[in-house]
Amino acid sequence: MLLVDGLGLAFYTHNSVHTCEAQAVTHSISRLLRRFPFLMRLPYRLFRGIQPRYTIGVAAVVLGPAGRILIVEHTYHPQFPWGFPGGWIGADEAPEIAVLRELKEELQLEARVLRILHVSKTLPNHIDLAYLCEARGAVGALSHELLGYRWATPAELPPLKPFHQRAIKAALEQFSGSALWARA
Repeated sequence: MLLVDGLGLAFYTHNSVHTCEAQAVTHSISRLLRRFPFLMRLPYRLFRGIQPRYTIGVAAVVLGPAGRILIVEHTYHPQFPWGFPGGWIGADEAPEIAVLRELKEELQLEARVLRILHVSKTLPNHIDLAYLCEARGAVGALSHELLGYRWATPAELPPLKPFHQRAIKAALEQFSGSALWARA
């Protein structure tokens, strides 16, 4: 069977085993790239140039006292003003760092990321990540992006964006009744 690999090299396989010649070529390329790794920069940049671009947002599902969840009233979200704190990831910023930064910027709140809850493509070329977080202190001064905040039980939550609803559902399915939820 004739196969073409990612570099455009054609080789024959027999029962999924490369021929000796194809293996020799593959090993030679591998040795060359290991000796001169900079040779992959151009193909990598070309490949990246044709890939779709996405923005990434983060949201914090913050557990607080008595199993309550922190919700905030957003200044700039007219359709669903109440939701979770969060924002966009900065250039070359890790998502876990971004969600903690957003909590600090919006609420002056220290927190600890416990785990990722939900990932979803919410808009064209945009992906949102929801993290379960544990509050480590009290809410401070609010940023201009927020009008208010409150701690609510899942039953007390106002209408939320569908992404936030799915994040709450994931949190409840994974942790409701657990020691983690009880200690919050």
